[in-house]
Amino acid sequence: QVQLVESGGGLVQAGGSLRLSCAASGRTFSTLHMGWFRQVPGKEREFVAAITRGGGSTYYEDSVKGRFTISRDNAKNTVYLQMNSLKPEDTAVLYCAADPSPLTPSMFSRSSSYDYWGQGIQVTVSS
Repeated sequence: QVQLVESGGGLVQAGGSLRLSCAASGRTFSTLHMGWFRQVPGKEREFVAAITRGGGSTYYEDSVKGRFTISRDNAKNTVYLQMNSLKPEDTAVLYCAADPSPLTPSMFSRSSSYDYWGQGIQVTVSS
């Protein structure tokens, strides 16, 4: 099994920045594809960003391209989501996800592709 623990959420003003961290344990981190998803009341869970095992490829939802950056440090068993130029519509619960399976590019954006999930962390952007 894999355990995922998110940290770094909170409340920021529009235009500000936050960096989320997700620490993994229970399996060799470098074997895991990693992703971030978000969810707001009344809407389905939405893909935000993903990164391949070694960090060679990244994927982003269109609304966050140019503002968010996903990265990983395999020596620290941690994946990060740097969020800049935050907007009120970015307010959501953010979830970290992991999966060891081979994935095609289209599969990275689907929540069903991931076997392991963190507990979620709140990000609130005020106007």
